[in-house]
Amino acid sequence: MQKLFSAVVVSVLVALAVPVVAAEGRLGTVDMQKVLLLSEAGKDAKEQLSIKAAKYEAEKNVKEEDLKKLKGELEKQSVLLSESARITKEKDYQQKLKEYQRFMKDAQDDLQAKNDEFTNRIVEEIVKVVQEFGKKNGYSYIFVKNDSMLYMDEKADLTDDILKQFNAVRKSLKK
Repeated sequence: MQKLFSAVVVSVLVALAVPVVAAEGRLGTVDMQKVLLLSEAGKDAKEQLSIKAAKYEAEKNVKEEDLKKLKGELEKQSVLLSESARITKEKDYQQKLKEYQRFMKDAQDDLQAKNDEFTNRIVEEIVKVVQEFGKKNGYSYIFVKNDSMLYMDEKADLTDDILKQFNAVRKSLKK
Protein backbone atom coordinates (compact mmCIF):
# COMPACT_ATOMS: atom_id res chain seq x y z
CA MET A 1 0.00 0.00 0.00
CA GLN A 2 2.85 2.37 0.90
CA LYS A 3 4.56 1.55 -2.42
CA LEU A 4 1.42 2.37 -4.38
CA PHE A 5 0.97 5.64 -2.50
CA SER A 6 4.61 6.59 -3.14
CA ALA A 7 4.27 5.75 -6.83
CA VAL A 8 1.12 7.88 -7.12
CA VAL A 9 2.77 10.81 -5.31
CA VAL A 10 5.83 10.64 -7.57
CA SER A 11 3.63 10.39 -10.66
CA VAL A 12 1.58 13.40 -9.59
CA LEU A 13 4.71 15.44 -8.87
CA VAL A 14 6.19 14.49 -12.23
CA ALA A 15 2.89 15.30 -13.95
CA LEU A 16 2.83 18.72 -12.28
CA ALA A 17 6.43 19.37 -13.31
CA VAL A 18 5.94 18.30 -16.94
CA PRO A 19 4.47 21.60 -18.20
CA VAL A 20 7.47 23.49 -16.78
CA VAL A 21 9.97 20.95 -18.09
CA ALA A 22 8.21 20.60 -21.43
CA ALA A 23 8.66 24.32 -22.02
CA GLU A 24 12.40 23.97 -21.35
CA GLY A 25 13.20 20.71 -23.14
CA ARG A 26 12.07 17.39 -24.54
CA LEU A 27 10.76 14.45 -22.54
CA GLY A 28 10.94 10.79 -23.47
CA THR A 29 10.39 7.34 -22.03
CA VAL A 30 11.99 3.95 -22.58
CA ASP A 31 10.49 0.54 -21.87
CA MET A 32 13.64 -1.10 -20.47
CA GLN A 33 12.03 -4.53 -20.27
CA LYS A 34 11.19 -4.44 -23.97
CA VAL A 35 14.73 -3.38 -24.89
CA LEU A 36 16.13 -6.14 -22.68
CA LEU A 37 13.94 -8.81 -24.25
CA LEU A 38 14.15 -7.74 -27.89
CA SER A 39 17.76 -6.60 -28.14
CA GLU A 40 20.39 -8.87 -29.64
CA ALA A 41 22.25 -8.78 -26.30
CA GLY A 42 19.10 -9.86 -24.47
CA LYS A 43 18.45 -12.67 -26.94
CA ASP A 44 22.08 -13.85 -26.63
CA ALA A 45 21.84 -13.84 -22.84
CA LYS A 46 18.56 -15.76 -22.95
CA GLU A 47 20.12 -18.34 -25.26
CA GLN A 48 23.16 -18.78 -23.00
CA LEU A 49 20.87 -19.22 -19.99
CA SER A 50 18.77 -21.76 -21.89
CA ILE A 51 21.87 -23.81 -22.75
CA LYS A 52 23.00 -23.75 -19.13
CA ALA A 53 19.49 -24.65 -17.93
CA ALA A 54 19.33 -27.57 -20.39
CA LYS A 55 22.60 -28.95 -18.98
CA TYR A 56 21.22 -28.73 -15.46
CA GLU A 57 17.98 -30.35 -16.61
CA ALA A 58 19.86 -33.31 -18.10
CA GLU A 59 21.88 -33.73 -14.92
CA LYS A 60 18.68 -33.45 -12.85
CA ASN A 61 17.03 -36.21 -14.89
CA VAL A 62 19.98 -38.56 -14.32
CA LYS A 63 19.91 -37.86 -10.59
CA GLU A 64 16.14 -38.41 -10.45
CA GLU A 65 16.49 -41.77 -12.24
CA ASP A 66 19.16 -42.83 -9.77
CA LEU A 67 16.92 -41.86 -6.87
CA LYS A 68 13.93 -43.74 -8.31
CA LYS A 69 16.07 -46.81 -8.90
CA LEU A 70 17.49 -46.69 -5.37
CA LYS A 71 14.03 -46.21 -3.84
CA GLY A 72 12.65 -49.10 -5.91
CA GLU A 73 15.45 -51.37 -4.75
CA LEU A 74 14.88 -50.30 -1.17
CA GLU A 75 11.15 -51.03 -1.38
CA LYS A 76 11.65 -54.44 -3.06
CA GLN A 77 14.43 -55.58 -0.77
CA SER A 78 13.29 -54.07 2.52
CA VAL A 79 11.58 -57.26 3.66
CA LEU A 80 14.51 -59.47 2.66
CA LEU A 81 17.27 -57.31 4.14
CA SER A 82 18.50 -57.51 7.71
CA GLU A 83 17.71 -54.53 9.91
CA SER A 84 21.24 -53.09 9.64
CA ALA A 85 21.39 -53.57 5.84
CA ARG A 86 17.98 -51.91 5.46
CA ILE A 87 19.06 -48.97 7.65
CA THR A 88 22.25 -48.62 5.61
CA LYS A 89 20.28 -48.57 2.34
CA GLU A 90 17.82 -46.02 3.77
CA LYS A 91 20.71 -43.80 4.90
CA ASP A 92 22.24 -44.08 1.44
CA TYR A 93 18.94 -43.09 -0.13
CA GLN A 94 18.50 -40.14 2.27
CA GLN A 95 22.06 -38.98 1.53
CA LYS A 96 21.46 -39.12 -2.23
CA LEU A 97 18.16 -37.28 -1.76
CA LYS A 98 19.94 -34.50 0.15
CA GLU A 99 22.59 -34.31 -2.57
CA TYR A 100 19.84 -34.04 -5.18
CA GLN A 101 18.09 -31.27 -3.25
CA ARG A 102 21.39 -29.42 -2.79
CA PHE A 103 22.11 -29.79 -6.51
CA MET A 104 18.69 -28.38 -7.39
CA LYS A 105 19.16 -25.38 -5.10
CA ASP A 106 22.70 -24.75 -6.36
CA ALA A 107 21.54 -24.99 -9.98
CA GLN A 108 18.68 -22.59 -9.36
CA ASP A 109 20.97 -20.16 -7.53
CA ASP A 110 23.56 -20.36 -10.31
CA LEU A 111 20.97 -19.69 -13.02
CA GLN A 112 19.52 -16.77 -11.06
CA ALA A 113 22.98 -15.29 -10.47
CA LYS A 114 23.88 -15.65 -14.15
CA ASN A 115 20.56 -14.05 -15.15
CA ASP A 116 21.19 -11.15 -12.75
CA GLU A 117 24.73 -10.74 -14.09
CA PHE A 118 23.56 -10.64 -17.71
CA THR A 119 20.67 -8.31 -16.90
CA ASN A 120 22.79 -5.86 -14.91
CA ARG A 121 25.47 -5.72 -17.59
CA ILE A 122 22.94 -5.18 -20.38
CA VAL A 123 21.02 -2.54 -18.40
CA GLU A 124 24.27 -0.63 -17.80
CA GLU A 125 24.94 -0.68 -21.54
CA ILE A 126 21.38 0.42 -22.34
CA VAL A 127 21.64 3.31 -19.86
CA LYS A 128 24.79 4.55 -21.63
CA VAL A 129 23.01 4.39 -24.99
CA VAL A 130 19.98 6.24 -23.57
CA GLN A 131 22.19 8.95 -22.09
CA GLU A 132 24.07 9.41 -25.36
CA PHE A 133 20.79 9.39 -27.33
CA GLY A 134 19.31 12.00 -24.98
CA LYS A 135 22.31 14.32 -25.30
CA LYS A 136 22.53 13.91 -29.06
CA ASN A 137 18.81 14.54 -29.64
CA GLY A 138 18.21 17.36 -27.17
CA TYR A 139 16.23 15.55 -24.46
CA SER A 140 16.12 17.10 -21.01
CA TYR A 141 14.68 13.95 -19.42
CA ILE A 142 14.23 10.33 -20.44
CA PHE A 143 12.24 8.27 -17.94
CA VAL A 144 11.91 4.54 -17.54
CA LYS A 145 8.41 3.62 -18.67
CA ASN A 146 6.55 1.88 -15.83
CA ASP A 147 3.13 1.21 -14.33
CA SER A 148 3.19 4.33 -12.15
CA MET A 149 2.89 6.58 -15.22
CA LEU A 150 -0.67 7.80 -15.34
CA TYR A 151 -0.43 9.14 -18.87
CA MET A 152 2.19 9.20 -21.57
CA ASP A 153 1.88 10.48 -25.10
CA GLU A 154 3.00 7.69 -27.42
CA LYS A 155 5.20 10.21 -29.26
CA ALA A 156 7.35 10.36 -26.11
CA ASP A 157 8.07 6.60 -26.27
CA LEU A 158 11.66 6.22 -27.48
CA THR A 159 11.86 2.47 -26.94
CA ASP A 160 12.11 1.46 -30.61
CA ASP A 161 14.72 4.14 -31.32
CA ILE A 162 16.77 3.10 -28.30
CA LEU A 163 16.48 -0.57 -29.27
CA LYS A 164 17.80 0.18 -32.79
CA GLN A 165 20.60 2.36 -31.40
CA PHE A 166 21.54 -0.22 -28.76
CA ASN A 167 21.71 -3.05 -31.32
CA ALA A 168 23.77 -0.85 -33.66
CA VAL A 169 26.24 0.07 -30.90
CA ARG A 170 26.62 -3.58 -29.87
CA LYS A 171 27.09 -4.65 -33.48
CA SER A 172 29.80 -2.03 -34.03
CA LEU A 173 31.64 -3.20 -30.89
CA LYS A 174 31.71 -6.81 -32.15
CA LYS A 175 33.55 -5.82 -35.34
